[in-house]
Amino acid sequence: MKTIIIAGGTGFLGQVLESYFSKKGYDTKILTRKPTKPNHIYWNAKELDHWTASLEGADALINLTGKSVDCRYTEANRKLIYDSRIDSTHILGLAVNLCENPPKVWMNMSTSTIYEGSYTKEMTEIDGDIGNDFSMNIAKSWEAAFNSIITPKTKKVILRTAIVLGKSGGALIPLKRLTQFGLGGKQWHGKQKVSWIHKTDFARAINFLIEKPFEGTFNIVSSKPTTNAVLMKTLRNTLEMPFGISHPKWLLKFGAKLIGTEPELVLKSRNVIPKRLTDSGFLFLYTDIEIAIENLLKK
Repeated sequence: MKTIIIAGGTGFLGQVLESYFSKKGYDTKILTRKPTKPNHIYWNAKELDHWTASLEGADALINLTGKSVDCRYTEANRKLIYDSRIDSTHILGLAVNLCENPPKVWMNMSTSTIYEGSYTKEMTEIDGDIGNDFSMNIAKSWEAAFNSIITPKTKKVILRTAIVLGKSGGALIPLKRLTQFGLGGKQWHGKQKVSWIHKTDFARAINFLIEKPFEGTFNIVSSKPTTNAVLMKTLRNTLEMPFGISHPKWLLKFGAKLIGTEPELVLKSRNVIPKRLTDSGFLFLYTDIEIAIENLLKK
C-alpha cells in the first residue's frame, strides 16, 4: 500500500487530500498538533520526535503547515504566519534527510499570491512578476527555505495554489453566506481577476505531480481565471438569488477590519495561469467557473 504523509493536514485542504487519496487506496497519515483520529500523529512542527519514523518509505510528503492568512496583519500575526511556515519546512527537511528510505517526493505549499496583481498579464511560473509586500515576501521566504534544503533521494515540488473551491470549507463558504443574505454583489468594481481551482482538480493535480517525474514550481490553479463580478453573479444564479448588494472599496476595508481579516483578499487581481501543469499534459475537469460552482452547490 502506498503511503502519503500530510503535515498540517487537519484543515480544509488536508481533508480534501485525505479523502481523495484514501479513496485511491493510499494509507494517509496526518501530522498534527491535536491528534483526534487513528491516522493522526502528533508533532509540534518545530522539533524532531517520534513522528519522523512515519516518513520512512513514504511515497509522498505534503506540507500544508502554516497559520491562516485570513487574519489582521498585526505584528504578532505576521510573526506567526512567518514562523509557522519556515519552522515546519526546516524541520521536515531535516527529518527527510535523516531517513534511511526517505519519501520519494516532498511537496511544499506556497501561494499564487506571490505574483503581483494583474488585470492583463497572465502570471506563469516562467515569467510571472514576483511582488514585494507582506504576503508576497512571506511566500518568497517560504519557497527560499524549501529550496535551500538539498534532498538527494527526494524530488521536491512547490505548489503555488490559488483559492480552492469546495462546499465544506475554504472561500466558498463565506461567499455563499453573503449571497444568501442578499449581499452577493460585486466587490469593489468587480474587474479584479480571481484565480481558483475546484477541490477535485486540486487533489488530481497533486496526484499527477506525485506520479510523474516533474520537479520545481507549479501553479495549482484553473486554466481560466474568472473575475470577481462573474464569480458573484455565478453564485447568485446558482443559489437562485435575484439580487445582490455590491460593496464599494471603503466598505470592504471597513468590513475586513470588523471581521478580522485583510481587504487584499478580495481587492487584489490574481491573474495566474497553470502553464507548467498544462504543458506537462494535465487535463482539468473544471475550467469554467459556472460548472464548478454548480457542481459544488447543487450536489
